[in-house]
Amino acid sequence: MSGRGKGKTAKKSVSKSTKAGLQFPVGRIARYLKKGKYASRVGAGAPVYLAAVLEYLAAEILELAGNAARDNKKTRIIPRHIQLAVRNDEELSKLLSGVTIASGGVLPNIHSVLLPKKTAKKE
Repeated sequence: MSGRGKGKTAKKSVSKSTKAGLQFPVGRIARYLKKGKYASRVGAGAPVYLAAVLEYLAAEILELAGNAARDNKKTRIIPRHIQLAVRNDEELSKLLSGVTIASGGVLPNIHSVLLPKKTAKKE
């Protein structure tokens, strides 16, 4: 007897990001993958995996940049802190070797040849 009984209440929709336990937008990344014509078809797991990887990389960089900011006795992360964090980490430095961070500056480094020579003390 269809049409009888109480009407079903509409369920609150749950996002793919919530289902995957991620902060990064899985649906938006899926749309970018489809619109970007990277492949003719995009699997259901691909945007979830990519969102998880991007979230992990962002968290890793932010953690290191936060440590760099704390080392400089600052509470706000600026591009300089991100630059220091990335260039001091071996793997991130390799990953982002071709990336220029605006207002990042350079790593403090003085070549050993330029340092003053150690002379023996006269006694």
